[in-house]
Amino acid sequence: MSHLRTRVTALGAVIVLVLIAGVWLAMSHASAQSTASGKTQADPTASKTGGAASALQVTSVTPASHSTGVNGAGDVAVSFSAPLAANSALPSIAPKVAGTWQGQGTNTLRFVPARGFKQLTRVTVKIPGGPTGVRSADGATLASTVQDKYQTGAYSTARLDELLAQLGYLPLTWTPSAGATQPAATDAAGQLSAAYKPPAGQFTWKPGYPSTLKQFWVNGTTSGLILKGAVMAFEENNGLSVDGIAGPEVWGSLLKDVATNHANPNGYTYAIASENNPETLTIWHNGQEVLHTLANTGISQAPTTLGTAPVYLKYYTQIMRGKNPDGTKYADRVYYVSYFRNGEAVHYYDRASYGFPQSLGCVELPWNDAKAAWPYLTYGSLVTVQRGSLTPSSSPTDPTV
Repeated sequence: MSHLRTRVTALGAVIVLVLIAGVWLAMSHASAQSTASGKTQADPTASKTGGAASALQVTSVTPASHSTGVNGAGDVAVSFSAPLAANSALPSIAPKVAGTWQGQGTNTLRFVPARGFKQLTRVTVKIPGGPTGVRSADGATLASTVQDKYQTGAYSTARLDELLAQLGYLPLTWTPSAGATQPAATDAAGQLSAAYKPPAGQFTWKPGYPSTLKQFWVNGTTSGLILKGAVMAFEENNGLSVDGIAGPEVWGSLLKDVATNHANPNGYTYAIASENNPETLTIWHNGQEVLHTLANTGISQAPTTLGTAPVYLKYYTQIMRGKNPDGTKYADRVYYVSYFRNGEAVHYYDRASYGFPQSLGCVELPWNDAKAAWPYLTYGSLVTVQRGSLTPSSSPTDPTV
């Protein structure tokens, strides 16, 4: 037989003293009830799993809300304060992209995109709350819906260089560094990820071009004329507006061409018009000198602009109109026209002789040489006009850049 006594502590807790077999034992009130009655009474605040019931919470979202410059090919992860039910509702992502949610039944859901988001995309991750929202394994729900917003970054110009080199639009080759991960051409997700974060590698000059060409290469930036000309050539080959700017359409077409190994069909061309005596035009194509001919540049009243620019417009024939230095008008039919500056082009014009200044700013060639030059001077080909002799060609042993 047992006897009970109660005692209230300084904190207000009730302690029950139970005399069993001549020994007084201190017990909580609930334990005493169980001992005295022989039955255990359930605590109404206890959950079925033995812990206190609490609302489900989102503990983290990756990428973090308001992040910028995010790799759009990466995963999206949402972590919770408790494991989710296997059949719980799932978060949604906008804009929609193909992919799968993984990790049902665990604390973390992970969205693995089949490819990913394009550059500069605003992404919203919505985790639904309330009775129809995400639910933990013990039935707890989010009190309210949670939203996470972030923005993907811009594609890397360094990767633009790498891909254009691979497709033959540059006078350089590119090789990945030892140990660098180079995605397969058909790996869409890998190629997109590399567009955000390019693999390390080295560029090497192809042999046979004059060293003058090297000054127009600035790796990893959009300031170099070689890159601008290469983008123009790519645009023309893919039926895009030829402006030399690698916008969304250029990137979309570039990744498609990489996947199908659609290389530059025209090869790489560079030309130098020398105002030495005699004046000449020399053209290199795919590292070989393919044409060296007498040429005419502008007279002193209408000189040809010195410097370098890419071919941006071509005609088989047209009538050129303008004014002579004396103010009279002219309208002359010319052939095999490749414009590289406003009002300045390489073309055929009938002269009694060639090799000295006679034009009004253009680079004039004899018929046969103009006909031979025209197929090589494709869109984006750089044309340099300079005074003095030609610079020597680069050698196969030129260092990497």
